Amino acid sequence: MIALAVVAVCLTSLLPAASSPISRGDHVSGRSIPRPAPPASRLTADSLPTITLADALQRSVQLNPDYVRALGAVAEADWIRKASRLAFFIPAVTANIDLTKYSVPFFNLGTGAPVNTSVTATLAARYEIFSIRKFTELGRSQAELEFATATEVQRRFAAALLTESAYYAALADEELARVARDRASRAEQQLVVARARVQTGAAAPSDSLIVRLELLRARVTLLRDESALRVSRLELGRRVGVAGAVVPLPLDSAPAEALPLALDAAVAQALEQGPEYRAARARERAADKDLSGKRGGYLPTLTLDAAHVRFDSKFFPSAVNVSSLTFTLALPIWDNGRRELSIIQARATRDVARAVRSDLELAAQREVTEAYDGFETARAESGLALESRAVAIESYRVQEARYRAGATTVLELLQAQNDLSQAEATLVQSRFTARLALARLEAILGTRFNSSGGPS
Repeated sequence: MIALAVVAVCLTSLLPAASSPISRGDHVSGRSIPRPAPPASRLTADSLPTITLADALQRSVQLNPDYVRALGAVAEADWIRKASRLAFFIPAVTANIDLTKYSVPFFNLGTGAPVNTSVTATLAARYEIFSIRKFTELGRSQAELEFATATEVQRRFAAALLTESAYYAALADEELARVARDRASRAEQQLVVARARVQTGAAAPSDSLIVRLELLRARVTLLRDESALRVSRLELGRRVGVAGAVVPLPLDSAPAEALPLALDAAVAQALEQGPEYRAARARERAADKDLSGKRGGYLPTLTLDAAHVRFDSKFFPSAVNVSSLTFTLALPIWDNGRRELSIIQARATRDVARAVRSDLELAAQREVTEAYDGFETARAESGLALESRAVAIESYRVQEARYRAGATTVLELLQAQNDLSQAEATLVQSRFTARLALARLEAILGTRFNSSGGPS
């Protein structure tokens, strides 16, 4: 009893020192524990630019090459649709003028006499009165625009998913670095207590050696996590167009809410408005319209051609004006098999597009179920991790008190500390895993369930 009282008095006198980091190095058995240099991210975090998730999503999507390419495809498809509509009302018009210089006098239609110079100006217009190609091209261009629009939405969600992944990774690495710092701080405090117990004879010298080894491990883990934090901040900066590291602003740490729709409704919504499924259906319609246009090559076409020609020997020609109006009915008979080959190719393209669409729709239930259940599982794991951390905190508190009182071993104390650090790290990872799982489900459904500022 007297020995325990002496140990308690010694520990009480050492407690204030245990609350502050060791500043001169930890000397055990004549050796010093090296302290890691403060990492650059901790020294400059306050000076780094910060960004919200909504701003990151808005900025990064404009920098994604696939999304920029999809925007260009939408603009191209939109103009093709407008041109196919205009073809029903506006003829194709061509204007040209040419001047010819002869080496010897040549008969000129404008002057009616031999001259060395001939100037001809022509204005021609061509309008297809009847052609099946015009109607099929209108339908094909509309389907192509729908395909490009759906692809643009799909690329937007994909770009947002990459940005959210980088954003959550930076936040998670920041939290993991904090967990590592807490672990190192606890190990430093435990080393003070262990040395005091060894000096008073209440513990074997191996206790301080074991704690010293734990402190070294904690500091190495801290260096690793600080390095990962710097890299993830640089990756986030790249995503938002900043040449350097960017610090993400913290998000709400509340548990993820339940989804506002059931699994069956999610599958139906994916099939109806999911960008990937919309794009597949639009691609099939476009291929079908293109095949119909190729088959229309067997039908006759009725064309109206109008022309106005001027002849002279000087610029601008005005000596003779000739106008013409021509109706042409053409029936294609044989073009050495090129028409038939184009039909075969168009039919193969249509069949492939149909197979892709059918396969995607058959796989929709599996894809949506996987993403839906993945989010629900991540939510449950996050709740479990929160409870596990609470248990680990209490377990560590009890083991620390028991070790100070000499009622447990240092190995049990370190095991409780490791369990606490692991529980905190698991909670961090599970929380952001749930957020990323939700983002994946949103990309499949083509909608947002939160107000983070992503695609809508």
